[in-house]
Amino acid sequence: MVFETSQVVLRLVLAAAFVGMGVAHFVPGPARTMAKLIPPSLRRRGLPSPMALVYFTGLCEIAGGIGLLVPATQWAAAVCLVLFLVAVFPANAYAAQHPDRFGSIAIPFWRRYFAQLVLILAVVLSAV
Repeated sequence: MVFETSQVVLRLVLAAAFVGMGVAHFVPGPARTMAKLIPPSLRRRGLPSPMALVYFTGLCEIAGGIGLLVPATQWAAAVCLVLFLVAVFPANAYAAQHPDRFGSIAIPFWRRYFAQLVLILAVVLSAV
């Protein structure tokens, strides 16, 4: 009973966080900053424009957050969010390498790495 209650609370918190961050991808100022986080090496590989990637990842976060709230899609949403968190990590690592350019969003690499692992674990725990 305690685990189930904790799991529901965790799921709600994660859903709110992912939806909130996803919405932020559509706010002009934060979206432009997020576009700058995309490493130049990824920009040269024929990927869509940085802003298109920001919008796409915003939609992924919103869909994943909502998916955590729907019992029939919780596990699929968790798997997709884990893949998402792995996929966006290079942008966070790039920011960590350039704190002079990104300021407070440039979380030091190892701190961000471990936080990402904790977030992945929380997503999995919320849906098992």
